[in-house]
Amino acid sequence: MPDESYQPTLSQLRAFVAVAEHRHFGAAAARLKVSQPTLSQALASLEHGLGVQLVERSTRKVLMTAAGTQLIGRAHAAVDAADGFLAEASGLGGTLSGPLRLGLIPTVAPYVLPALLPALRREFPDIAPVVVEDQTARLLASLRAGTVEAAVVALPTGESGIVELPLYTEDFVLVVPAGHDLDGRSALPLTVLAGQPVLLLDDGHCLRDQSIDLCRSVEAAPMTTDTRATSLATVVQCVAGGLGVTLLPRSAVAVETGRGALGIAEFADPKPGRTIGLVHRASSSYTDKYRAIADLISGLGAGAGGSTTRR
Repeated sequence: MPDESYQPTLSQLRAFVAVAEHRHFGAAAARLKVSQPTLSQALASLEHGLGVQLVERSTRKVLMTAAGTQLIGRAHAAVDAADGFLAEASGLGGTLSGPLRLGLIPTVAPYVLPALLPALRREFPDIAPVVVEDQTARLLASLRAGTVEAAVVALPTGESGIVELPLYTEDFVLVVPAGHDLDGRSALPLTVLAGQPVLLLDDGHCLRDQSIDLCRSVEAAPMTTDTRATSLATVVQCVAGGLGVTLLPRSAVAVETGRGALGIAEFADPKPGRTIGLVHRASSSYTDKYRAIADLISGLGAGAGGSTTRR
């Protein structure tokens, strides 16, 4: 039974957050710059005071329990709030500094990062960015668990407890093999998809879901084959090889269509597309910092072919 008078210490919560992030006691202790026994004792004291087991320990790995998974977001929010309090109290609340674990979906990362990382170093030299590329669902789970601070994903997410900062919008173009009947065409109606074998990314990619929704809107059936691709680069090369056509975000066109015998076709207005945004936990005390980073990414996304939505 939990002790009703128990109040967890900040050190105990930091231990829990570090272990949840690293899933390794040695790595978590190194991050917090404490000994492993000290970290283990802090976590054990937290579990004893709460009356629940937060992690499962073994000689090979650390697993989160159901209770730990449920509580990690609260623990991270408490640590964030304490860090924000200390930073502001020391006069550092207005600066951007320290590690920034930034998630990006695979259909954004390759086209934004080449400009974003130098821009971050230039505009925010005290930031130490850590890039995490993953699918939307896993990035949102990492955001809730506190293993990333912010993520660049397609909006809306439909998630509660997070803040969505729209960055830019971009339209989709149709990529076809060079010499295809649609190569170079413009003002195409969406109904043209009904007659085409539309190749898709693998399950879990938001662009796959968006493409399927567009096809369904005109009663088109995306091509079903044994071909499986986890990247836009692979899908586009399949198009170049004559296996079908695909939808590509505007920001990816310059990179992906320069590596094969490919052509593009443009849709009529209103063009199909997507909105890309930066998301972070609503409980975070660094909202102003994320807004500053969002402003930076917004300009880069617009420069890559999108239309900025930031003001």
